[in-house]
Amino acid sequence: MARTLKIPATKYPIERLTLDNGLRVVLAPDRSAPVVGVAVVYDVGIRSEPQGRTGFAHLFEHLMFQGSENLEKLAHFRHVQGAGGSFNGSTHLDYTDYFEVLPAGALERALFLEADRMRGPRLTEENLRNQVDVVKEEIRVNVLNRPYGGFPWLKLPPVMFSTFPNEHDGYGSFEDLESATVADAQEFFQRYYACGNAVLSVAGDFDVAKATAMIERHFGDVPARPAPPRPDFDEPDLSGERREAYTDRLAPLPAVASGWRVPDPIGDFAAYLPYVVLAEVLTDGDASRLVERLVQRDRTATNVGGYIGFMGDEYQVRNPTAMLLQAHLPPGGDADKVLRTVDEELDRLASEGLRPGELARTQARMATHLLRDTDAVLGRALPMAVLEQQRGRPELLNELPRLVGQVTEAQVVAAAATLRPERRATVEVVPGAAQ
Repeated sequence: MARTLKIPATKYPIERLTLDNGLRVVLAPDRSAPVVGVAVVYDVGIRSEPQGRTGFAHLFEHLMFQGSENLEKLAHFRHVQGAGGSFNGSTHLDYTDYFEVLPAGALERALFLEADRMRGPRLTEENLRNQVDVVKEEIRVNVLNRPYGGFPWLKLPPVMFSTFPNEHDGYGSFEDLESATVADAQEFFQRYYACGNAVLSVAGDFDVAKATAMIERHFGDVPARPAPPRPDFDEPDLSGERREAYTDRLAPLPAVASGWRVPDPIGDFAAYLPYVVLAEVLTDGDASRLVERLVQRDRTATNVGGYIGFMGDEYQVRNPTAMLLQAHLPPGGDADKVLRTVDEELDRLASEGLRPGELARTQARMATHLLRDTDAVLGRALPMAVLEQQRGRPELLNELPRLVGQVTEAQVVAAAATLRPERRATVEVVPGAAQ
């Protein structure tokens, strides 16, 4: 009988409460270092933006840093950095987050700043036009003028999916961004940036009673607005292989990426988790199957990667999502040969099982990464907020290392057997003339 790896759960204390206005709060006190992490996560991401407004969720993230009704532009920056802290925000498929890391004594400052812009950001024509230009420049730098820009996270979804929420370009088109209005921004804020659609999370050095009083003081009078109905983004699985190729004028060498739909990461987490482990079995480290075969033995690829989710956030994404494998190839590389090899290795894994020690080694590495990530206060505050929002279970953060260790060889083998070519979507990068 196969044995599972014994990995203990972490024991970070977690307390939850909900304010009268609907704001959910997660608290994780840890007095070991005088630092706090504060995160506010709104249940709106790329998949929620309307047709004709591609890139709007990300654009609005920028607008949230442009001042509020009570604070001028750049005041947020000044107050956080003046306290010795750092801050940022990011847009994902299913949520948008804002966060600060500060000395423990500056906790109330961060709470005031987040509550203030939750009441209302400064949505002006000047701020909107300025941030549209900023986002357009970001697209130029990160996608249009970079080799492999958007590969595969922007290029694969339109091959794999058929519905607008799942397949569209989350960075946005210049046309859509330029046509955005202040009225659009105001409507977006009223709809999605509501207390009932947000989670506040605090981790680090604080007293729970004192922090709760601060939160009540700053967030308690934010006007109550309920969460909007959440759309159903699901769509049928592929019934046949899909494949497209495009020319990247800046890419010096070919590349290929494939994706397969996986079980619902929230509704069927037990069936989903073996795919997370499988991706690591296939690609994590020099001893992994595809690195050993494609890079070291056959030399048909120069590097290989595998992960769940188009943005690599396997524990913080809703259905539908996918397991991705990507490879960069040497000069004259053959994408078809790489895909055939991937199929061979998946078939071999499904028929012969795992090698001795292969699963335990992979699980140990995964657990180590999870434990390392949660060692930092922000590594607790951010994922706990998303886990509360999507699952109502921030304590899952404590359980993940142990759950990864409980995945069995039979589950990983069964997962590999489902990754058939007829369920695969593939996008291939063809090097352009600029090489």
